Formats: sequence, structure tokens, C-alpha cells
Amino acid sequence: MSSNRYVYGVVEKNEFEFDTETVGDADRVYTVTYRSLSAVVSDIDTTDPERTDEDSKTHDEVLRDVLERDDVDAVVPMQFGMAFKDNRSLKSVLRGARRAFRKALNEVDGHVELGVKLVAGEGDELPRDEIREDVGERLAAVAESETEDDLFSDRLVLNRSYLVATEDRETFAAEVGEIRDEYGELTVQFTGPWAPYNFVDIHVGAQR
Repeated sequence: MSSNRYVYGVVEKNEFEFDTETVGDADRVYTVTYRSLSAVVSDIDTTDPERTDEDSKTHDEVLRDVLERDDVDAVVPMQFGMAFKDNRSLKSVLRGARRAFRKALNEVDGHVELGVKLVAGEGDELPRDEIREDVGERLAAVAESETEDDLFSDRLVLNRSYLVATEDRETFAAEVGEIRDEYGELTVQFTGPWAPYNFVDIHVGAQR
């Protein structure tokens, strides 16, 4: 068994494990605890994993599985590729960033991230500013926070992530459904729930 630990995210102190596909081809996810924090990890044979589409998807799926647990109210996700040589190195990072993790957990407690994109057809001439304002106001009314638009394509009318309380997920989804019906000329892409990547900002030390 490898002593290296690949980290998906950090939760309130907890002890759990489950079998699943992992980054690096292990078959079990479990927790490593330092005081009031637990890192969600799996074993891996390197501290510098290569990013692939498959492993990136696996990273997100593990975090989604953690979010869906009844005994987890919040998770601070780590970016892909955070792996440490042993539990001691990992606990050192948890210790050094403990205040930042605690603050982030409090901020996202009971929330998930949802994504919404509005995509126009090729050459469509639409009142984009009006649509963006209308949809933005309606979704913001149901969310706790939102990101700025990332309009990386000229076909994107809106592209935002939203921090939504778990209890408001159905209301938010219903609003997206109404928007899809009203703006039938647009393709509406609704994704999630995801761990709140866009609503936490923690930079951990590189002691791996």
C-alpha cells in the first residue's frame, strides 16, 4: 500500500470510508483527521499526478459522493493534483491552514455549487444584455452568491456559477426550467451539484 495521499477536499472532523474509483487507480476513499478537520483522501503512488480528463472527472465525482453523504454538511474542495508523501505531511498542511479551512467551511456550510450557461445559436441576433440582466436577477434571487460571467465564446450569453443552499436547490432548478421555457431560442446548460470550487480561495503550502 502506498504511503502517498491524494487529497480531494476537507470536511469537518469525520471518519468514513467507501469503495469507489479514485485518482491513481486505488479503490477506496477515506479520511485523515487533524484536530477539527478531516481530509478526504485515497492512496496514490506519486506526489505529482498527471492531469487527465478521466482523472479530473473522477476527482469531481468523489467530491460529489462526499457532498451527498448525510453526515457531511460542507466540503472545501482541493484543486486537482494535491498529493502528499504521507499522513504527517498532510497533517502539517491542515495545521498550517486550519483557520482558512475553518472559515471556508463556515462560509459554504449547507451549500453546493451549480452552473448555468446560456448559449446562442450561430449567428443569432438577440438582445443579449437584456436577457443576461433578466436571467441574472432571477437566479441571483435564489442563490447566496454568484461568479462573474466567463464569456469565453461569442455564443455565450451567460456563464456563471452559483452558491446555492441545499434546501433551495429545487427552487433554483425550477427557476432554470422556467428560463429554459421562456428563452427557447437559447440552449440552457444546467450542471451540478458540485463542490464549491469557485467560492473558496485557499492556497496551501507545497510541503509534499
